[in-house]
Amino acid sequence: MPRLELNPNFTDPDAFYAALTELHRERSEAESERINARLILLMANHIGDQQVLEEALAIAGQATHDTAKRTA
Repeated sequence: MPRLELNPNFTDPDAFYAALTELHRERSEAESERINARLILLMANHIGDQQVLEEALAIAGQATHDTAKRTA
């Protein structure tokens, strides 16, 4: 069964981060949210496997929940 890749898998993480931040530069918060939503859907479509997507959702949701607990 496919599993979510959690080990570093970027060919050039710094270049991706630079491109992502440049994409958001001088955008409104609403524009950035729409960009992020489209990016998530494009990447989810590329992954395609429902089990992997659900694993990613669970991990992302847990990280958000854990962060909220630490700041409360």
